[in-house]
Amino acid sequence: MVENEISQNNLVTTPLETQEHQQLEQFLRFHLVPETTLLLSVAQLTEVITIPLGQIVPIPQMPSWVMGVYNWRGEILWMIDLGALLGLTPWHQQSQVTPIYRTMVLHSGGYNKGTAKAHRQHLGAVVNGVDDIEWCNPNEIQSPPGSAITPSLAPFLRGYWLPPQGEMLVVLDGEAILAAMPKP
Repeated sequence: MVENEISQNNLVTTPLETQEHQQLEQFLRFHLVPETTLLLSVAQLTEVITIPLGQIVPIPQMPSWVMGVYNWRGEILWMIDLGALLGLTPWHQQSQVTPIYRTMVLHSGGYNKGTAKAHRQHLGAVVNGVDDIEWCNPNEIQSPPGSAITPSLAPFLRGYWLPPQGEMLVVLDGEAILAAMPKP
């Protein structure tokens, strides 16, 4: 065995391959209408839930992309139409009506100095479908050309990633999505 190799479970990797694997980050691949595939870091997600239609309570005088609130684990979870926020087809204008909302629960880890406690903000983002987990090296996420960005998408864009065998994927910034939520 070569001196610079590490063997685990009959799998031989070089230190360079081990270092590259440690740099990988998990991203959830999901869909919005029309035919848009996006990624969001799993580190920014709490869970993916299914909500029956009629369970989101609308709140008046909010932006059109704010769907309302939902009782999530005994807490109020603000719900947004992620497609509408990004300038895509709003949920209520889509032809595919399903009896459920697929929802990604995003979180932001903050620290409240006054109480010396960790403070987490949560937000429910309704999407058309959740696909799979992608492993991506964050250093491979590239800035898009300025002409390829719509003004409604730009504030929420982390960049684009081109997997070795696939189409280019839009990578969103969960913190920017959470920051867009108006204060009630």
